[in-house]
Formats: sequence, C-alpha cells, structure tokens
Amino acid sequence: MSVDLTGRERVAADAAARGVDIEFVERGPASSLEEAAANLGLEPREIVKTLVARAKRTQTTADSEYVLALIPGDKAVDWAKLRKLAGYKKMSMASPDEGYAATGYRPGTINPFGATAVEGSTTPLPVYADESISGRIAMGAGEPHLSLLVDSAELFAAFQVITGDIGK
Repeated sequence: MSVDLTGRERVAADAAARGVDIEFVERGPASSLEEAAANLGLEPREIVKTLVARAKRTQTTADSEYVLALIPGDKAVDWAKLRKLAGYKKMSMASPDEGYAATGYRPGTINPFGATAVEGSTTPLPVYADESISGRIAMGAGEPHLSLLVDSAELFAAFQVITGDIGK
C-alpha cells in the first residue's frame, strides 16, 4: 500500500482489495471518544478503538513486533489478557510515533485497512479483538475528523482477526 495516498485513499483501496464494504462518515472534531460517539449518533461501545501494541516474544529479545488491538470504546485493553491470547511475553502500548511508523496513521485515525506503512512491508499487522465486538461498528478512517463504518464480521474475516476476552 503506497503511503503516497491520503489516509482515506489507503483505507478505501485496501477495503476494496479485500472485498469489504465500508462507509466513510464525517464526524467532525471530537475531544473524546464520547463526543465522537455523540457526533455519529452511536453509543461509545459501537466505536472501536484500534491500538498499536509493541510486543516481544521473549523477555530478553531486543526486537519488537507490532500488533493491532481492537477494543470497544467503553472498555480498555487488559494487557495481561492480550499477551496471553497473542502468545507474547511482553506487550505494551506503542508510543504515538511508533504507532505512526508501524501503520502510517496517527492516533484517532488508526484502523487495520492499509496499516502496512512499516518501511518496505506489505504484510498486514496481526489483529486481535475483544470478543464483545459485533455488528456494525465505527472506527478511525485514516484521517482526522473521519470515521468508517464496517460490519465487524466482514472486518474480522478479511484480516483473520483473533478474538478473545481482552477488555476490562
């Protein structure tokens, strides 16, 4: 996926390539997830946050990998549960700069579509999701003040998402 495209164009191109039907919605500026939900006429749990996690397979390895965690807006990630589900020894939230380097998206705009901005990579990041996510959801859409709507089952199938209880 070319990083020369705008965030919205990267999202649209990847969704089309995967055969996933998405809808872009202008949500306007929001200073909180609750405000974003209100702008979209949704409940906070219907907005799914996409978090970038830095992970290590062993305690002593110097190399980090990145994974995406999908969590409903009314929950937080339980890092111990996510580590166990994903099979990592260490895992924590990536910094905003690390998240951008791993996905090409800034916080609030991150989503799995087109999130392969790691230098020279075309491989999508592994995606883990809280098992409570279902139905039509909203998430970041690659650009500020923009959301995308997608059927969670289609999204999960397209990215071979691994689900489990990762929320608290």
